[in-house]
Amino acid sequence: MKASRIAAAGALAGTAVLALSVPAFAHVSVQPEGTAAKGGYAVVDFKVPNERDNASTTKLEVSFPTDHPLASAMPEAMDGWKIEVTKSKLDKPIELHGEKISEAVSKITWTADGKGVEPGYFQKFPVSIGQLPEDTDELAFKAIQTYSNKEVVRWIEVPQEGQEEPENPAPVLALSAAEEGHHGSSAADKTSDSDDAEAAAAKTEAAEPADSSDTTARVLGVVGIVVGALGVAYGVLAGRRRTDA
Repeated sequence: MKASRIAAAGALAGTAVLALSVPAFAHVSVQPEGTAAKGGYAVVDFKVPNERDNASTTKLEVSFPTDHPLASAMPEAMDGWKIEVTKSKLDKPIELHGEKISEAVSKITWTADGKGVEPGYFQKFPVSIGQLPEDTDELAFKAIQTYSNKEVVRWIEVPQEGQEEPENPAPVLALSAAEEGHHGSSAADKTSDSDDAEAAAAKTEAAEPADSSDTTARVLGVVGIVVGALGVAYGVLAGRRRTDA
């Protein structure tokens, strides 16, 4: 009896250790390439791992937030995938660069026309998005992952602060603080401002040598006149001395 109890306890302990050592299942997530600052633009990657040993991921659908709509979303072209961008009318238009926008991206769908994401691999799906909102710290994107065996996994549960992570969490993009002095400005505006500043500096630098050259020329001219006058006076005096002699 004692030996059997020890064996049972050992088996139970081994099971507990095994359970603790099993890694948490990966899920669809989203991360920026660099930073995702409020009021700006960013390129984000939706990372899709394949969690099945006998099937490939052949389709990914990402729904964009409706509480903070994004007027611009441009996916990067990818070999082996067909990409479809869906836009929907907004209940309330938003303003972007001084223009009223009445529709926004509601969903992007990637469908494999090849092997897709095979077992043992993951793939990133890049998208350029903006203008990012300034009145929230994060954006939640609900994703649906479809496998070649027709299995569908819905990553649509938005994690709540102070609670455990749900079984199928939705990808959440954390937004960093807005860059100082660049609220809502685009990269093109920043480049234009930089070019204008460089052009102004170049004009100033080009003007400085010209002014210095003009001043030098004037000084040399005056010196030349003085030297010439002295030479004439010396010649006159020398002529008078010869005449007197």
